[in-house]
Amino acid sequence: MAAGETMLSRPGFWAHHLLGICGDWRGAERPGPESFGGDGADVDALADTLLDPGWWPVFRVTASNGSGVVVVYRNAVEDYGIDHLFVEPGRDAARRIVAWDADVSGAGLTWQDLLALADDPATTAEGVHDPAARLLLLLPLLADPTVPDGAPARVGAALAAVGAPEDTATSTAEFLLARLTSRAWHDPAWTSPLSGS
Repeated sequence: MAAGETMLSRPGFWAHHLLGICGDWRGAERPGPESFGGDGADVDALADTLLDPGWWPVFRVTASNGSGVVVVYRNAVEDYGIDHLFVEPGRDAARRIVAWDADVSGAGLTWQDLLALADDPATTAEGVHDPAARLLLLLPLLADPTVPDGAPARVGAALAAVGAPEDTATSTAEFLLARLTSRAWHDPAWTSPLSGS
């Protein structure tokens, strides 16, 4: 594993990271790589690096209290996936909260918990500090069936901040949020790992 934060500014990264949310949707409104500020060639070129079995990129999203999420591109041969590990201060081991393989498994985060992590960077810790990038890295964790009316604007602004076209950023955000909020992720009795439960 190696720090992957320098990859965030590469053309194609956000398309690579977020297009998985879109699934195999074939509708005309499905975002493509250009919706994230890149093109197919950018995504393909970056995939060679991001998916290299000899290098597992890690993206650290640490909050000011020391807890956070580590996003790991698990590049094991014949076992590729993206793992989201919850870390807490004083604990030796991280806990996997979501894995993206052929499908998604795990508990995920509520919209409020996702924003709490995105907006509270540990500025003295290594990792991602930019709130827009933090929000987008964590977006695949969203497991909340309802999000506030302002959520598409917030995600759209984050997309525009990382290079997505401003004229389509909100519609891309709406599509991503619609896909995420329509998934059945967990038991309704579940509580977020950030809640202390």
